[in-house]
Amino acid sequence: MSEIYLAGGCFWGLEKYLASIRGVLSTQVGYANGKTKNPTYEDVCYKNSGHAETVGVEYDSKILPLEFLLELYYEAIDPISLNRQGNDTGVQYRTGIYYIDETDLPVIKGSIEKLQKRYDQPIAIEVKPLENFSPAEDYHQRYLDKNPRGYCHIGREKFEKAARAVVNPADYQVPDPEKLTKTLTKMQFEVTQHNATEPPFQNEFWDFFKPGIYVDITTGEPLFVSSDKFQSGCGWPSFSKPIDPNVIREKNDTSFGLLRTEVRSRVGDAHLGHVFDDGPKELGGRRYCINSAALRFIPKEEMEREGYGHLLGLLE
Repeated sequence: MSEIYLAGGCFWGLEKYLASIRGVLSTQVGYANGKTKNPTYEDVCYKNSGHAETVGVEYDSKILPLEFLLELYYEAIDPISLNRQGNDTGVQYRTGIYYIDETDLPVIKGSIEKLQKRYDQPIAIEVKPLENFSPAEDYHQRYLDKNPRGYCHIGREKFEKAARAVVNPADYQVPDPEKLTKTLTKMQFEVTQHNATEPPFQNEFWDFFKPGIYVDITTGEPLFVSSDKFQSGCGWPSFSKPIDPNVIREKNDTSFGLLRTEVRSRVGDAHLGHVFDDGPKELGGRRYCINSAALRFIPKEEMEREGYGHLLGLLE
């Protein structure tokens, strides 16, 4: 069992979000790193006690390494916002990572450095040892479980994404563009780096249905599983959902005078294809139309050897 304390706006929503993550064993909301002992909610909100609304997290680091937990935490917050999350403003709503184990500090610093590369503005997350922590009043504990329609500054769809998170982005590295020119075919490079589209019905996986997983050709990050693949007739591989909702980034695409939703990989930022809302209703109604050139297929029998054994259960 490992322990970390995370602040990120109103602790009602952050607690619910963190408790949804596979590998989190328990959560407790409270007040951290303030100027007084045993503050009340009123002290924190109205008497300038200096505490941050914080969630204490106990987790299994074998299932959920700290760097993976932090990546998921970043998904729930605005990391460049100072003393504000959602509509909540004040020092008690600041973001913070408070540690009790000194060996966690290098992991935290490395994670923040990687996060900073994604933003032009400075990261506003406070990183300090845990100086003090007082559990909040009972009515605050598991507040959203007791009050399902209660206030929450975190979008509810993020709870589901957290619950389905199985791919640790820290296991994969952003590729060197120069290296990609040597390791990728011309089509793979044009698709992933320049948003090209390969010809329909003339690509590797459009009618391929063997059991296994599909990973980003540029990084190896898992993207799709064969059990979510279906024959759509469009001429490109079609999937009902990604292996983990966090591995895909969606963005508006207005090229060619059309309004579409582009999908890109999380770590490699590679162009993959587009997603449409015309998929089979029984599979959720979405169709991820993906270029074969953006994918590498790992057969089921080779997943363990290639380091993807922990995902074998998704094929059942």
